[in-house]
Amino acid sequence: MPTSPRSRLRRLPVLATDNRLARGYLAVFALGVLVMLLFPESPYAMSPMMLTAPLSFLPVLFPFGPGTEGSPPVEVLATGLWFAWTLLCALVNAAALGALARKSDRAPSVRPRPRAPRALLAPAVDNWLARGYLAVVAVALGTFLYAVFVSSDPGFAGIWPIMAAAPLSFLALLVTAPAEHSSLTWLSPLLFSAGVVLSGLVNAVLIGLLAHRLRARPAGG
Repeated sequence: MPTSPRSRLRRLPVLATDNRLARGYLAVFALGVLVMLLFPESPYAMSPMMLTAPLSFLPVLFPFGPGTEGSPPVEVLATGLWFAWTLLCALVNAAALGALARKSDRAPSVRPRPRAPRALLAPAVDNWLARGYLAVVAVALGTFLYAVFVSSDPGFAGIWPIMAAAPLSFLALLVTAPAEHSSLTWLSPLLFSAGVVLSGLVNAVLIGLLAHRLRARPAGG
């Protein structure tokens, strides 16, 4: 029997707080928020957005958020909505990590069996939520490849796959930096694309695990 949407929403904070991995993530996020408030000019002030990626980058598409100019009530509302969205993103990410930890939970006497790559990647493609996310990553990456290899002016097309597959996509960007400044410049977009694909798959697996856990019936239910 499928669970109701209300039951799934109630399970979200449970997954986000019932294991060390999820609670540790929330503690790091809280520390990042404290750093942002105390040192807003520091490079580490971006840590809450990085920790809550990729969902935290969604408001970038809308012209309403911190820095919105207008009357004081409008500015306060914009900042408040951004903080609320960031907290929701942190809750979702913590729940995804909680789902990952639960997925690996086993009785002490049970010896874990190695899983085939197909089984490990199954959560990334066996549900609509993860498949929809992968479609977004594919569109963003396709836009980047078109801009690099077809368009005469690539501009900042790389920002879309970076945001879609964040936060690991930033590591892909760092890895490709040496190729960008060498004689192998042509290799840089290919390495970057491979890094984005891997980053997107990791995110999709976490999204899929979260979707499975939210749909699963409680034990004894």
